[in-house]
Amino acid sequence: MNTKTMKAWTFKRYGKLPDAGFDDVDIPSPGANEMLVKVCAVGLNPIDNMIPTGIFRPVLRFQLPAIQGSDLSGIVTAVGKDVTRFRPGDAVFASIFDTGNGSLAEFAVVSEGAAALKPANLDFLQAASLPMVSLTAWQALAERAGLRSGQKVFIPAGSGGIGTLAIQLAKQMGATVATTTSTGNVEWLKPLGADQVIDYKKQAFTDVLAEVDVVLGTIRGEAMEKAIAILRPGGKIVSLVGPLDAAFARARGLNVLLTLVFAFMSRRIMRLAKKRGVSYSFLFVRPDGERLSKIGSLLETEQIKPVIDRVFPFAETRQALAYLAEGHAKGKVVVRMPD
Repeated sequence: MNTKTMKAWTFKRYGKLPDAGFDDVDIPSPGANEMLVKVCAVGLNPIDNMIPTGIFRPVLRFQLPAIQGSDLSGIVTAVGKDVTRFRPGDAVFASIFDTGNGSLAEFAVVSEGAAALKPANLDFLQAASLPMVSLTAWQALAERAGLRSGQKVFIPAGSGGIGTLAIQLAKQMGATVATTTSTGNVEWLKPLGADQVIDYKKQAFTDVLAEVDVVLGTIRGEAMEKAIAILRPGGKIVSLVGPLDAAFARARGLNVLLTLVFAFMSRRIMRLAKKRGVSYSFLFVRPDGERLSKIGSLLETEQIKPVIDRVFPFAETRQALAYLAEGHAKGKVVVRMPD
């Protein structure tokens, strides 16, 4: 690699054929409040596969060709003139989701406010697996749902990337945690803090759970609507997978047409929620280095731990994204960058 270009995994268009692959692109230059980070590892998230399809095109802004990937860990190599919390040589981790930048590259630009120092007890692979899932879990459970000690939360698909972290974080908040998984993962999930593990191949969660305070929506389709029935009156369901709602459109300053479209998309689940006396909302995670630092403290004291399913070399990024898309990973899928 010369001093001006880097290898990156990009997509060139939206749709079923996004023309994704490796490209040589210019190394980005950090702005006044940004840092250039040499990427050591990238944690993959389901939305990384969804973005090239165009499903979030009205909401997320990318200049094509765009670099995929949202989470990273690495070493700061340069800082903008207004950066005060970090300096070259610092080991950091961050989510750069919703910033117009991507992490599946040899270098990435990271805003100062999105980054945190890497916990000293974690390697770069472990650190890269955490930003989006930990921030999502915190913002959904603590900030949006107001989950409190003594309450009961249902986190479907507990063995997935978000589930394995959300279960641990909910337990740290003092909640009783119920989850679903397949037969082979039932005993595997209990040490993470799940109080009630339902084998979805043997039981329907609607036959087992009732009077739940909070549901973390992690599964698309009718499961989201069925979850409304297990909530107590006044309970909350926070969805990470849709449908998008009008409140989300307004919060992002989208136009009236998109607001109406999202209201139409969510009309059925909103009607069901209102009938049950519960609330529904859709959440998009936001980068937050300050919260990531606090989560880092829990990691350093091993109150929560990263869970990694598989690590792929950067050269096998296509295979890594395909494996993630299968939906069977136990924990996170991580890409290791070349030394």
